[in-house]
Amino acid sequence: MSAHILVFDSGLGGTTVLEHIRCALPEAQFSYFMDNAYLPYGKQSQQTIINRLSALLDYIRVNQLAVDILVIACNTASTAALSAVRKLASIPIVGVVPAIKPATLITQSKHIALLATPATVQSAYTQQLIQEYAKDVTVHLYASVELVNIAEQAYLNKQLDQNKLTAELDRLAIDHSVDVIVLGCTHFPLLTHGINDYFAGAVRLLDSGAAIAKRVVTLLATEKRPEVAVDKKKPLHFYATASIYIDKQPVELVTLTDLTQNEKS
Repeated sequence: MSAHILVFDSGLGGTTVLEHIRCALPEAQFSYFMDNAYLPYGKQSQQTIINRLSALLDYIRVNQLAVDILVIACNTASTAALSAVRKLASIPIVGVVPAIKPATLITQSKHIALLATPATVQSAYTQQLIQEYAKDVTVHLYASVELVNIAEQAYLNKQLDQNKLTAELDRLAIDHSVDVIVLGCTHFPLLTHGINDYFAGAVRLLDSGAAIAKRVVTLLATEKRPEVAVDKKKPLHFYATASIYIDKQPVELVTLTDLTQNEKS
């Protein structure tokens, strides 16, 4: 099976999902697209996120990127815009949603926490997940944009600022009854070791990376493609909307045109 999979996020958090998919489909071609000019999405309005994702679909079409599947590796974007964007797409789109359901199945204290961006915490989709799957569990909600910034710097600097992480977790003051924390932002798995250290291993951390990879594999398995030799595959290609330097990897600077704004002008 060979396919071109484009993984999208507002920043570098989606690389946590990308790695799960690359492990599951090592023969595929991958592109990673970050809308870092609008980072963090947790501060953006729902309509702005819909507009940016709509512009991404147009960019894929105009530049003939031959994408087989688009993975929106951003909880904020998925909860805010996935249903709207799917109506505009001609390719399968996989989104990321907080792992509320699996968290409710493993908690012993019946108290779980959702740690996410403000937009994800406040979204109607998140509330729907809680109402559907957590009827017998108390879900404590915690919103942070600072953790996104800490994760971005940890990725770029190859070193976590534990002091900043500790200060932010102190501010959040996660309830002591919580025994499972849902990492409801793809940036947050970048902080796993630091969060585990903070809680001294007393809580279990859950994210959706493995589940998303499994979903991508399932979708691609339904479509037949010619085999492509691994040594002929293109290396991981990075796109960004604001200048950034990543691991000596070439990052193509691109512009997403807001079609909605063009229509208004």
